Amino acid sequence: MSTPPQAPTLRRGVVKHVLSGDALIIRGQPKGGPPPEKQLCLSNITAPRVARRATANMPETKDEPWAWEAREFLRKKCIGKEIVFTVEYTAPSGREYGCIHLGSDTSGENLTESLIANGLVEVRRSGIKSSDESQQRLVQLEDSAKSSGLGKWGTEGVSQHIRDIKWSVEDPRKLVDSKHSKPIKAVIEHVRDGCTVRAFLLPDFQYVTVMLAGIKAPMTKMDGTVEPFSAEAKYFVESRLLQRDVEIILEGVSNANLLGTVLHPNGNITEMLLKEGFARCVDWSIGVVTQGVEKLRVAEKLAKEKRLRIWKDWTPSASTLSMGSITEKEYTGKVVEVTGADGLVVKVGGETRKIFLSSIRPPRATQQANGEAAADPRRNIRERSRPLYDVPYMFEAREFLRKKLIGKRVSVKVDYVQPAANNFPEKVCCTVNISNSNVAEALVSKGLATVIRYRQDDDQRSSCYDSLLSAEARAQKKLVGLHSNKEAPIHRIQDMTSGESAKAKQFLPFLTRQNLVDALVEFVASGSRVRVYIPKETCLLTLLLNGIQCPRGARPAPGPGGAMLPAEPFGEEATAHTRDMCMQREVEIKVDSMDKAGNFIGWLFIDGVNMSVSLVENGLAKLFYTAEGSPYQRQLETAEAAAKQSKLGLWKSYVEEIKDAVQETEDTQTERHRKLEHIVVTDISETDLTFAAQKVENGKKLEAFMAEMRAEMHTNPPLPGAYTPKKGDLCAAKFVDELWYRARVEKVDKDGKVTVLYVDFGNRDTVPVLKTAPLPGSFVSLPAQAKEYRLAFVQLASDEDYIVDALNEFYHSVSNKTLYMNVESRGTAGVVDAVSLYLNEDGTGDVALALLEKGFLLVESRRERRLQKLMSEYRAAQNSAKKSRLNLWEYGDITQDDAKEFGIAR
Repeated sequence: MSTPPQAPTLRRGVVKHVLSGDALIIRGQPKGGPPPEKQLCLSNITAPRVARRATANMPETKDEPWAWEAREFLRKKCIGKEIVFTVEYTAPSGREYGCIHLGSDTSGENLTESLIANGLVEVRRSGIKSSDESQQRLVQLEDSAKSSGLGKWGTEGVSQHIRDIKWSVEDPRKLVDSKHSKPIKAVIEHVRDGCTVRAFLLPDFQYVTVMLAGIKAPMTKMDGTVEPFSAEAKYFVESRLLQRDVEIILEGVSNANLLGTVLHPNGNITEMLLKEGFARCVDWSIGVVTQGVEKLRVAEKLAKEKRLRIWKDWTPSASTLSMGSITEKEYTGKVVEVTGADGLVVKVGGETRKIFLSSIRPPRATQQANGEAAADPRRNIRERSRPLYDVPYMFEAREFLRKKLIGKRVSVKVDYVQPAANNFPEKVCCTVNISNSNVAEALVSKGLATVIRYRQDDDQRSSCYDSLLSAEARAQKKLVGLHSNKEAPIHRIQDMTSGESAKAKQFLPFLTRQNLVDALVEFVASGSRVRVYIPKETCLLTLLLNGIQCPRGARPAPGPGGAMLPAEPFGEEATAHTRDMCMQREVEIKVDSMDKAGNFIGWLFIDGVNMSVSLVENGLAKLFYTAEGSPYQRQLETAEAAAKQSKLGLWKSYVEEIKDAVQETEDTQTERHRKLEHIVVTDISETDLTFAAQKVENGKKLEAFMAEMRAEMHTNPPLPGAYTPKKGDLCAAKFVDELWYRARVEKVDKDGKVTVLYVDFGNRDTVPVLKTAPLPGSFVSLPAQAKEYRLAFVQLASDEDYIVDALNEFYHSVSNKTLYMNVESRGTAGVVDAVSLYLNEDGTGDVALALLEKGFLLVESRRERRLQKLMSEYRAAQNSAKKSRLNLWEYGDITQDDAKEFGIAR
């Protein structure tokens, strides 16, 4: 008795690749590396052969009709999915044939039967056994497909089912430009390595090889060297992309190779490779990436920190380690000086910090073959070198930064610290932004600096390094600045700061004949000595401020040895005052004379302020005899008298005869009426001292009212689009929390936006029309629960920076706090009530008084008798802040009677 044939063994796997309508590659589960693979052909069927591109040993072949449809049918069914399969027999060639079912057992879909039923393959009837029911079923399915005219058995022309494949790209740049960086649907056909794939672009069937832009993954080199993790990186990409439907963004060309980004429905494969430590960012191609560059850098940084795969032996650079000494890595400050073309001095609080723009190189002198700076043949050899003017584009770069930054607030992010080396000090390198604009990027885009190239493993670079590379590419394309093929601009400077009095004498008549000359302060040597550049005449000169005697700061002693002379009392303060007001600012000067050393003597004005007067009124200089007979003598005398009276600076120990004060008569002033109300501030203006507030006693009533209104809106929801808001309407409007509130329409825009005031909370917002609805009638009668007020008896300064500081302090003092309010005056039409605010129920903790004491606000001039006691307290607080130079008083008194004459607006 014969033994029945043994049933084929059931095996499991995942479909990796569909070769054609009847051949697949199946892989196992990975265990410590890429899994084993097996090719399996479906038994008993023959599928149309798909096209193949030409190779060295084989010519190009075309698709057989329906070959692509059969392959695609099978690909979409099973790629990347778990299957079970049996190997039924092995051909003499070694090729294995069998049957495949989707899922985890044989109850799943039989792929052979599905292909036959859809008319995509042909049954090999010569091998069919009449006794085998499963094989006879294949014949029946084919007969059914034929009778139904399905697939290849249909009546359609075969030419419609043969692809016109373009196997090569004749002009890669033209192809990239034609796609305009837009996503193109594609199917990945082959993964060469972790960062290179081949794909068909649909629907044109353009076959392309795409290198992932911005990264490099381990690979097998041309000489056969296998880089660590190359197999793992390739498997990582294969398991996610091979024969998947993706989108490709063609972003550039490098040596006829296409650079691009592959987008899978689950994300960007480039970012995934970086995050898992399978690739590193490369500067040469990351510049072409059009979106998500920051994410790539962040992903690489995370992999480094976790020491993943290629980063397993990574160690931070010395500059990264030294970042630990930086306590504040992000801050804001005011730029007070630009040094060179890449350095800034930023004032933060009471200290100054010198920083440098990250990853950029300022203009440099032309280098000779031996590495030394070449001399400019256009410059007189006897003149001393001044890099700011001699180095091409250095002055333009400095001026770009100066005009953009001096006196402005910037945000600073420390990127790295460059250690001291070659007699150069340590440099703190930062990314600086002003109004969300990267300063270094703007400088590079103008062609006024270049981007430093780093070793691939060097981490000390700008956090926006890729943006800098893109900016440099734009500058190079436009041929601007350093990249221009034109001759560099020439700055021939007449330098009169070297002590050559004869040279200075030649310019004196010309300068004294002019009334005011536009100039730029380049350096502040002391409170009364500055170096200025006159652009119109392209000359440098030293100017001594006329009419004053100013203490000097610490300075080098005459002779060798490097000893320093100590500063005179208030000498450093005087220097700091002049530097804060004038350094690298555009000023006007009037020259009167010159001294024996060739220094010019005259007056300096900045924004209408006479610097001599400013120093005197702040007690940092004394009146000098040279002021006699000058147009500014009276101003200087008045300023000195005021400084003496306030005992400022040099006059802090000044004593004058004190006259007996006249005793005031009996005080007949009426008492100021106070009736405190308990309130909570709900909204604060961003432009002035007005705010909205609710009465605390109405809080529970309002909560119940709002709950009832929202319940009504939920029960009877408004019909979207049925309500047309009009200006002045009281309606219901949603806020960002998607809850309904009562609101009044203030403005209706043509683009479907509505500006509303939420009447119970006092805040405003712009919402789409669809987020407004008619207010149910039962909720109209309740008066608005928030009312607008303004802080009484105080006002803002006119300077924009001081206004911002004052409003920020006011916000932090009252925002979302319960306070006590006293109405000082009722507003008329269009004017809100003026009120005083107190922190405590007993009327202590005056908010306005606290802001005055801190130097954020000015006292209003009020003459009502009932207010004189309060006004005295407010003026005393203001004088205290003025004396301590707090905030808006940091440069002295801005409220004197002659302030307008000094050029300071009230």
